[in-house]
Amino acid sequence: MLDKSKLTNISNTSNCDTNVSSEEIARFDALAESWWDPNGKYKTALIFNQARISYFLPQICAHFGRNLDSEMPLQGLRVLDVGSGGGLVCEPLAKLGAMVTGIDASEMSVQVARRHAQASGLDIEYRHCLSSDLASSGSTFDLVINAEVVEHVPDQAGLIKECAVLTRDQGMTIFATLNRTPKSFIIAIVGAEYVMRYLPIGTHSWRKFVKPAELKQMAENAGLRHFSESGMAYNPFSKKWRLSENMSVNYIQCYTK
Repeated sequence: MLDKSKLTNISNTSNCDTNVSSEEIARFDALAESWWDPNGKYKTALIFNQARISYFLPQICAHFGRNLDSEMPLQGLRVLDVGSGGGLVCEPLAKLGAMVTGIDASEMSVQVARRHAQASGLDIEYRHCLSSDLASSGSTFDLVINAEVVEHVPDQAGLIKECAVLTRDQGMTIFATLNRTPKSFIIAIVGAEYVMRYLPIGTHSWRKFVKPAELKQMAENAGLRHFSESGMAYNPFSKKWRLSENMSVNYIQCYTK
């Protein structure tokens, strides 16, 4: 078990006051150790991640001219996952050959992700830091992923700009987030948090959800060019996620620089 007394909050790290909410970090600290349990209360998130990755991979391979059917289609690609949490996005990409770095504002999440990667025999670099820390260092990556993070930060445009700075020229950036619609309020907050209890109450703030056009404008202002997008839909009867043309709740957008 982790010795939580030895874990520190991101508020003790550099640039901690740039774009982070202490309440959001505390919430994800509490969630972190449950993320990888396929039979736990967050198993829906694991199923959601599988559908999300099923969209990421063909887009990544098409952009970088890789063969998706090869054994290691992402071999050598330098990937950054901003807000990597327990490593749900990092691990599938690392298994396909990518050199993955995951960063998160929650040290508990970083510790959980690092421990799970080691147990899985995966070489993934996890850092307890913010995107602003890396952006100011001049680091760049072939692919930057920001999945389900935009709706949790105070300065959304600032985060998107940092992701753009961290993306090399001709590289790729992926954003995944929630649309601000009446339907998303009913499904993502009332349904997921209060009725089905897939997530703890208070996980999301509907006012922080971002419309696709708003995200696209912020990304283009940051120097990114949109080239692909997809919605995601959940079937409560089959308890499965699928890709969808409907972007009224969850959606993904892909960009190049």
